[in-house]
Amino acid sequence: MTSAQLQLNSELFGALQVISEDEDLMRKAVKALKRIVKNKQAMDETEYIMSSPAMVEIIKQGQEDIKNGKGVVVELEDLWK
Repeated sequence: MTSAQLQLNSELFGALQVISEDEDLMRKAVKALKRIVKNKQAMDETEYIMSSPAMVEIIKQGQEDIKNGKGVVVELEDLWK
C-alpha cells in the first residue's frame, strides 16, 4: 500500500469514527459506499468487455443493426421464459 493510500485510509476511518455514534449518518455512509462500489464494479465490467476486440465488434455490429432497423423488439417478461 502506498503512503497516499495509507493517508486516505486514515482519513476514511477518521471520518467514520466521527460519525460512528450517529446511526442515521452511518446508514447514509454505508449507502454512499455501496453506491460507489456498485459504480466501480460497473466500470470494471465495462473495461473488461471493451478490452476484447471481438466484443467491441459485436457491440458495434449490434448498434449498426439497430440503426438500420434490424433489431427485434422483445417484451421484458419474455426474457425469462
